[in-house]
Amino acid sequence: MLEPVVALAVSYPDGVRIPRHRHRTAQLIAAVSGVMTVTTRDGTFVVPPQRGVWVPPLVEHRIRMTGEVAMRTVYVSRSRAKKLSARCCVVQVTPLLRELVLRAVEFPARYRRGGREAKIAALIVDEIEHASVAPLHLPLPVDARAQRVTRALAANPGDPRSFADLARAAGASSRTLARVFRRETGMSFRAWRQQLCLLRGLERLAAGESVLTIALELGYDSPSAFIAMFKRAFGVSPGRYFRERAPVIPSTT
Repeated sequence: MLEPVVALAVSYPDGVRIPRHRHRTAQLIAAVSGVMTVTTRDGTFVVPPQRGVWVPPLVEHRIRMTGEVAMRTVYVSRSRAKKLSARCCVVQVTPLLRELVLRAVEFPARYRRGGREAKIAALIVDEIEHASVAPLHLPLPVDARAQRVTRALAANPGDPRSFADLARAAGASSRTLARVFRRETGMSFRAWRQQLCLLRGLERLAAGESVLTIALELGYDSPSAFIAMFKRAFGVSPGRYFRERAPVIPSTT
């Protein structure tokens, strides 16, 4: 890596998967358009527009693209990343941070340490340090019985079985499994399942599916129930969320 902060712009079509890998540097992986799903050993992070996932150095991760994804990646040297989070998280990309990153994409391969580019790079690191964390993380348990439940629901989020039925199929009592979920994910099973539906809904909305189709396949009785859940999480309806978060993408050529 030539400089302590380097930014790149890459676009991907829908459905592209980047296999598990890691970097010596830290990364902020931001979505200008489309949705990225980033998976690490700590869980799944969904990254819609105006969000970015922070990945510390040497953390293995894989990425799946939903919709036409315009990705902006900021690589931060390990020395600069020391004061930043040591854990993966999804952060809010403020308008200022977004414009700084777009400007950094245009940096030359080498820039003067005391020059304008270096000052912008320092400001990017400062903005990342103070960025608000967005609740777009789905933690995964390590208990084998809980993993059987999470795998079943990941394959079919609309599974109509009750928690007791799912626990029984996994070889545990509902009381035991409830304790496992709380201990290993920091969430109740109900909250975990709702988070799964929220994140899966975001991915499918980005792919252009209708709210009706998404709601029914996620197990909601009606589109209005899904919309209500979405509004509680994001403060706006699904349609408005993506309209307000579809900025014009400046040319990188």
